[in-house]
Amino acid sequence: MTDLLDAARAWAAADPHDGDRAEIEALVAADDEAELARRFTGPLTFGTAGLRGPLRAGPAGMNAAVVSRAAAGLARYLTDSGQGGRGVVIGYDARHRSDEFAHVSAAVLAGAGFAVSVLPRPLPTPVLSFAVRHLGAVAGVMVTASHNPPQDNGYKVYLADGAQLVPPADREIEAAIAAAGPARELPRSDDWNTLGDDVEDDYVAAVVRALDPDRVDAAARRRLVVAYTAMHGVGSATTQRVFAAAGFAPLHVVPEQDRPDPAFPTVAFPNPEEPGAVDLLTALATRTGADVAIAEDPDADRCSVVLGGRQLTGDEVGVLLGDWLLRRGARGTYANSLVSGSMLGALAEAHGVPFEQTPTGFKWIIRAGSAAAPLAFGYEEALGYAVSPTVAHDKDGVSAALAVALLAADLAVEGRTLADRLDELAVEHGLFATGQLSVRVEDLTLISDAMARLRAQPPAQLLGRPVTVVDLADADPPLDAVRLTGDGVRVIVRPSGTEPKLKAYLEAVVPVPDATELLAARTRGAAELDRLRTEMAAALGL
Repeated sequence: MTDLLDAARAWAAADPHDGDRAEIEALVAADDEAELARRFTGPLTFGTAGLRGPLRAGPAGMNAAVVSRAAAGLARYLTDSGQGGRGVVIGYDARHRSDEFAHVSAAVLAGAGFAVSVLPRPLPTPVLSFAVRHLGAVAGVMVTASHNPPQDNGYKVYLADGAQLVPPADREIEAAIAAAGPARELPRSDDWNTLGDDVEDDYVAAVVRALDPDRVDAAARRRLVVAYTAMHGVGSATTQRVFAAAGFAPLHVVPEQDRPDPAFPTVAFPNPEEPGAVDLLTALATRTGADVAIAEDPDADRCSVVLGGRQLTGDEVGVLLGDWLLRRGARGTYANSLVSGSMLGALAEAHGVPFEQTPTGFKWIIRAGSAAAPLAFGYEEALGYAVSPTVAHDKDGVSAALAVALLAADLAVEGRTLADRLDELAVEHGLFATGQLSVRVEDLTLISDAMARLRAQPPAQLLGRPVTVVDLADADPPLDAVRLTGDGVRVIVRPSGTEPKLKAYLEAVVPVPDATELLAARTRGAAELDRLRTEMAAALGL
């Protein structure tokens, strides 16, 4: 306990924020060993999307001292890479303390000699990704916890390509953070710039230009009824501007969720994937007779679609968008993550274009392709899509929302719907039924124990069919995941990179001889997914 108290006192003495310092001092005074241990077991680490964690004082939380040291580590990394003194752009969402953390970062980076520009107000993450390249910056920082619970915040780092970090840059920045001095002693400067509205203006124009809405009948766009929710996040104003610029009628918005609110009062978790999260949107779509309903997550880098009261899976939306772009002649590489469905690969093969399946995480998807065949479209099943990768070099829920509406309007001209197109694709290529077994835990050892159990005793069969087991820890790059594949069945198990969850990604491929067999195929696909959930729960000991 003495070492723990000494570490806490030293941290408090170096903490630049009065409130955070008082929080640690109160825990020391109360001899709260359990809570101090949670705060000081180790620093936050760079995960799937940079730093992310609960808002609390100490090295294992998001606070002014941790953010100061993160900015100092980024500054040291950039300087050591020969990019000292150049431009860095910073964005932030509307979560608790996001604006503070953005301005703390600006002060530390400016104090290290960088030309720092901060976006003028809370804006979507894809606007920040766009701004990095648009402004010729060498790095960008986005203060956001995306779709995490209200008590969290986070810190995404982008380099000059506008994409999220990949190894070894993440490890090198983490090492530079560890070597940073006490947060109170870091040089700071107020010599940084607040940007105007022109960056958002340019982003809106670039999205509309990239998706070329003139290919769709203008009257069909005006007739399309779209329901929308920002889920208490920052996407609404930018999304409505994009839709207006593309000639759509005003969106029907969920009023309770349209303004940013860091408490996220109407949802248990501000994540469109979570049960109940799109209930208000679904109800609004019913009241307004919406042709399509769209939800973005709080930082608007993800997009979910509700159709006829049913929420489409990320794979279904990914297949619809990939098919739309392929039929429009968008050449280049098509890609998705290894935990996403297999149907996009079948579509790419049918159209004669390159396809890549990447490690999980959009930082890998966005880097797919080559100079000869750059990325044309990429998606991950967790509702992330890059339909205009030349605009935002990351997943982008705003441009994806526009693409979904353009596709719906395009189909409406022919008297068809998104559901009709999904049916047509199933008949053409087979039914690729995908789903998840997702378990949220309080004790992270349950996840490591389940993964160890699976590796030690994997099932020999799934759905009564022999499966081959591959431990992706041996892949390049190594992944904490296990893949099981057989005839018409595939399962990938991995811990979530952003939340305390263990996930099993399930896929069953069902042949569809003709349209008359479609309903039977969907029934069989749903039954096989249910059976896979049961079998994998048993294999994982859950």
